[in-house]
Amino acid sequence: MADTYLITGGMGCIGAWVIHHLLENDKAVVNFDQSTDTHRLDWLMSADEQEAITFVQGDLRDTDQVKSVIKDNGITHIIHLAALQVPMCRANPVLGAQVNVVGTVNIFEAARENDINHIAYASSIAVYGSANDYPAGLIAHDAPKLPRTLYGAYKVANENTAQIYYNDYGISSTNLRPYTVYGVGRDQGLTSEPTKALVAVVKGEDYQITFGGKMQFHFASDVAKQFILASETPSGGALGFNMGQPPQAVTEFADIVEDIEPSAKIEVDDKPLPFPEGFDDTELKAHFDTVYETPLADGIEQTLAHIRRLGDAI
Repeated sequence: MADTYLITGGMGCIGAWVIHHLLENDKAVVNFDQSTDTHRLDWLMSADEQEAITFVQGDLRDTDQVKSVIKDNGITHIIHLAALQVPMCRANPVLGAQVNVVGTVNIFEAARENDINHIAYASSIAVYGSANDYPAGLIAHDAPKLPRTLYGAYKVANENTAQIYYNDYGISSTNLRPYTVYGVGRDQGLTSEPTKALVAVVKGEDYQITFGGKMQFHFASDVAKQFILASETPSGGALGFNMGQPPQAVTEFADIVEDIEPSAKIEVDDKPLPFPEGFDDTELKAHFDTVYETPLADGIEQTLAHIRRLGDAI
C-alpha cells in the first residue's frame, strides 16, 4: 500500500512546510484543516504543485469526520499539528479544550480504529513553567510539567493521552516541542516577530521586536522535516522531545540580519519573554539518526532570499 500522509493544520506554517517537503519526495498528502486559506502554501509551492494535495475541510471536534478522513483516504502516516494557540485558548477555554484536547483524542481514536500504530504530533515548550521554576541551564526533557497557560495545560493533557493510548492499545507516538520557529509562513503568533522583521527588511522598512532575552530559534523547514521523520519512526512508546539549538539572544538575530543587509534597522526590546532560555535536546539526538539544525545565519539568509523571490506576494 502506498504511503499516504494525513496532515492536520496544513494551512499553518509548519504544516505548509511539511506538505512542501512531502510533495518534494512524491508522497501522497491529505490536508485536513478547517481553514481554506492557502496563502502559506502559496508562498512555498505553485498552484500546479498544490494540485497533488487532497484538501479536506474539516473540524477536529467531529469524531466521525476525523475517522472518515483516515479511512476513506487510506492514511498510513499521521502528522497532527492543528491547534488553537495561546490567545484563542485564553479567550475561549471551552473551544480551546474541544479543539486541542478532544481533537487530539479523536486523532488517536481514529488511528486505533484504522490500525495505524504510530502518530507524530505537536506539543510545545508551553508544557513547562517559567525559568524560575527550574535550576539554571537548559530545561531537561523530563523536567516537571508546570504550564502557565491553558494552551500549555491542554498540551500536557495530550501528552498524557498519548501515554494511555500506548499503554492500553499499543499505539506509539512522538511529539516534538519547538521554541521560536522562524521562516517563510511564520506570520502569526507572539514569536513570529523575528520573521516579520525579515519581511520588513526586504521591504525596506524598519522593525521593532517587542521582546529580548535569549531563546532557541528553529528554521521552519527543519521543524517540518523532523516531524516527517518522527511520523516515519515508530517510537516504541509515547515519547516527547525538546527541539534544541544553542540559545541565542534576539539581539544576535538582529545583528545577523544587519550583517547580511547593512541597510536593515531592527530594534529589540530589552524585556525577555517569560520562558526559559532553552531546552535540552539530548534525548532527541539520541533517538533520531538525523536531527535537522540549520545554523541561524544560514536560515536567516535563506529566508531573506525566499522573501525576495516572493516579492509583492508576501
